[in-house]
Amino acid sequence: MLQFKGRRRAYYHNRRGVEIRVGDHCLVDADRGRDLGRVTYIGPGRAEWWAVAEHQGVIGLAGQKDLERLAATREEESSLWDVCRERIGRRGLDMNLVTVERQHDGRKITFYFTAEGRVDFRDLVRDLAAAFRTRIELRQIGVRDETRLQGGLAVCGREFCCSGFLHEFAPVTLKMAKTQQLPLNPAKLSGPCGRLRCCLAFEDDHYREARRRLPRVGHLVTTPDGPATVRQVDLLCETVTVDGREPGSLLKWPVDRVHWDEQLPPGERGGCGGGNCRRGPA
Repeated sequence: MLQFKGRRRAYYHNRRGVEIRVGDHCLVDADRGRDLGRVTYIGPGRAEWWAVAEHQGVIGLAGQKDLERLAATREEESSLWDVCRERIGRRGLDMNLVTVERQHDGRKITFYFTAEGRVDFRDLVRDLAAAFRTRIELRQIGVRDETRLQGGLAVCGREFCCSGFLHEFAPVTLKMAKTQQLPLNPAKLSGPCGRLRCCLAFEDDHYREARRRLPRVGHLVTTPDGPATVRQVDLLCETVTVDGREPGSLLKWPVDRVHWDEQLPPGERGGCGGGNCRRGPA
């Protein structure tokens, strides 16, 4: 796997057996030419990666001149961005230019942009092709892809997950936040892209399994002090808080000291007399 500008990744076969290591820069087959990227992974990969890499392969290690040309290309891309922005404004197109990437051999320039809806950019492509005398591609991306390309630091102090190690975006839902008992505050649950944070999905399986092992709020359970109603559940510590004997008092019990009837809905549980009693795992 190789990484290009803006954390863009692509997968390639090493059919020629080129001796490469993680961190090396190498030349690879690209769209009607050659491109240059940095190796970030070497190995069997996933099955879907092989289909993507079927017609792509490593050509060889990059030399000193290739690296110098890469640096010059990155400097040149800022002027390409300025020209494209000017042409977008001239034609009054409702689109936000995010970044530009020029293929290493100069045969193609890709402009990434975001927009609320579909944009007819055919005239813009003709303008840019006439200005740069090369193949032009305009690619509309989503806000999550925009954040990945731009990069940055998350609230945890580390690089954005989408920029650092995620190969593809997994669906993230508000139900995951509810399962993890997080406050439903959009400002805290949303990432810089404005969507729910990717990290909400990382531990969702663990939280769902923990929730399956514990009673729900409102369930009637049997504790060493007798029957009580669950008022709070701590999924991480695996404890339940129930009503105490004194009015308004609360007691916290480990789940392995609590019994409850799984088959009855909340409000109809009466301790462990029904025979369908469950005890939390020891």
